[in-house]
Amino acid sequence: MSEAKAEMSFWDHLEALRWMLMRIIIALAVFMLLGFAFIPYLFDNVIMAPCREDFFFYRWLEKLNSLTSLIPDMGGSTFNVSVINIHLASQFFIHMSLSFWAAFLLTFPYLIFEIWRFICPALYDNERKGIRWAFFFGTIMFFIGCIVGYSIVFPLTLRFLYTYELSGIITNQLSLDSYMNYFLMMIFMMGIIFELPLLAMLLSKLGILNRTFFGKYRRHAIVVLLIVAALITPSADPFTLFSVFIPIYILWEISAFLVKPEEKEVE
Repeated sequence: MSEAKAEMSFWDHLEALRWMLMRIIIALAVFMLLGFAFIPYLFDNVIMAPCREDFFFYRWLEKLNSLTSLIPDMGGSTFNVSVINIHLASQFFIHMSLSFWAAFLLTFPYLIFEIWRFICPALYDNERKGIRWAFFFGTIMFFIGCIVGYSIVFPLTLRFLYTYELSGIITNQLSLDSYMNYFLMMIFMMGIIFELPLLAMLLSKLGILNRTFFGKYRRHAIVVLLIVAALITPSADPFTLFSVFIPIYILWEISAFLVKPEEKEVE
């Protein structure tokens, strides 16, 4: 570290933190205001798209079903979700919350940059390169996880839960609040799950984790990941289960590849 950076006092760090938070808040506020005007369009064409039979993932499943019997027929041509609002202020507050989450997603790379710029002075030159790539890799993986959650995990979960029948006399009508809770939870949960390789890489750099762990507990991990996939998509359909399990298992293998081998393996 340079002497100028090493001489920063506690109050200097606190001042830098204050300005970092101010810049982040301003960026979020600006994108929230801009996003507020576009949320109705995004709501109709993006957020509610999995409710309609013409959603791209459903069309893709129909094409696969016509080619092979291994893909179950999910009735994509007749699937349609009826969403209703049962609370007076729900539409307004959801409009506000979606503006925030849209702003968060759009400014996420900038937020990561600000965090990086704040911790950078405390790092040595050889540490900065590794941490910089870790932040970049984590950002990309987070967005990939959100895309997988939106494109695959949420639509499969929605189809199963909405079409599940306890009794034929019950008519399913999905509340707006329930739909949005599941929508946001599934997408951001998958974004967090896709940070597993980054977590493994950081633990490896700290000497807590090595490649032997992944080889030793691979069978246990498969069982645990199958349970996690079953909890995310509570469906008896094997295709739905493995559609969620396979991406998560790939993350496990990527994590195993990124961590350092045990020292005796290198010798």
